[in-house]
Amino acid sequence: MKKQFLYIILAFIATATINAQSRGTKVGYIDMEYILENVADYTEAKVQLEQKAQKWKSEIETKKIEINKLKDALKAEKALLTKELIDERDAEINFLEKESLDYQQKRFGANGDLITQKSILVKPIQDQVFTAVQDISERLKYDFIFDKSSDLTMLFAAKRFDISEQVLRVLNRTEKREQLTKKQQKEAEAKELKEDAIDDNPVLAERKKILDEKKAARDQLIEDRKVLQEQKRKEFEDKRKQILEEREAKKAGTVSANAKVEAAKTPTSNVDAKKDVLEAAKQNQAEARLKLIEDRKKLMEDRKRELEEKRLKTLEDREAIKKAKEAKIKENTNNN
Repeated sequence: MKKQFLYIILAFIATATINAQSRGTKVGYIDMEYILENVADYTEAKVQLEQKAQKWKSEIETKKIEINKLKDALKAEKALLTKELIDERDAEINFLEKESLDYQQKRFGANGDLITQKSILVKPIQDQVFTAVQDISERLKYDFIFDKSSDLTMLFAAKRFDISEQVLRVLNRTEKREQLTKKQQKEAEAKELKEDAIDDNPVLAERKKILDEKKAARDQLIEDRKVLQEQKRKEFEDKRKQILEEREAKKAGTVSANAKVEAAKTPTSNVDAKKDVLEAAKQNQAEARLKLIEDRKKLMEDRKRELEEKRLKTLEDREAIKKAKEAKIKENTNNN
């Protein structure tokens, strides 16, 4: 009976191990420092705390200057003072130095005001981040999530495993929801579901990145065209203004030979300027297309690499399952 029970437990452990291997371990990480720097409340409070720390440093420096003045005065007057007065001055200086050191420890020591207030400042946000990480882990089935900015040494961390932006979105959602109407909340939830789906699928995330880059390239092209049109309009206005001025000058009989020469040169310079702008616009467009091709090539390479990794992982899992079965058969044989 005991042997049968042992076989059942071993079979359960083997099944759980095989399931974990076939699913694969999902790992992510966050950068707490990056998250904190992008939370508005923390940034504002941090500035105020730094101002306080600067004020404390200034007070400590003032005390040091006063103590140094007393030391210099004692050194200069020592030959004229009695031993009792010298001892009295020394005792006063030692007392002030100890007081200054105590104040420094109180403000900047290991358990000082600066460390304590930093902890008070960070704690609520850390709790929110912890809650957000728990939600993301449960929703997207993460096995491990590390903090890049902690004491844990991370020799390398691929950017695709960084979920800091997701955590920031969760924090911002919580803050914004309090100010939204019911209709706006529904729209926000639909948008959140879409963002979560993209986060859970690296291919979709890469595709969205490429689409965003395409949009940025199109916007840049439109902006270049606007600049070109604005330059053309300005050239037209300048030319029109010049023609009107020349007409006025002819009426007054004050057109000089130099003005005529400049007028003859102007169309050529305008054509050159238009050519330069057109060339710049074409170059920008060509660069945008080249970048798009490179991004597509990179995406294809990433997909190929992911498929290869998945294939190797599948082979490894099969080999592990095979070895586990062989070990189990061998164990059953030995027992029998």
